[in-house]
Amino acid sequence: MKKKIIIKLSELIEKKGISLRELSRLSDVRHAALSELSNQKRENINFSHIEKIAEALEISDIREIVDLIDVKD
Repeated sequence: MKKKIIIKLSELIEKKGISLRELSRLSDVRHAALSELSNQKRENINFSHIEKIAEALEISDIREIVDLIDVKD
């Protein structure tokens, strides 16, 4: 079975009660990049973005941001 990495950004911003624009301001990551991550449109993950998001949202466990799921072939 194939694996896929999921970025749980939509879930996180809803939980924190902020918008992508606010997260962009807090994390210093472009809104467009956050939108692509949120919509699973990015093929590559920039780890510095993940670090900035974690810092902005005060997250210490990367599993709150990233998940690995099984997908059908």
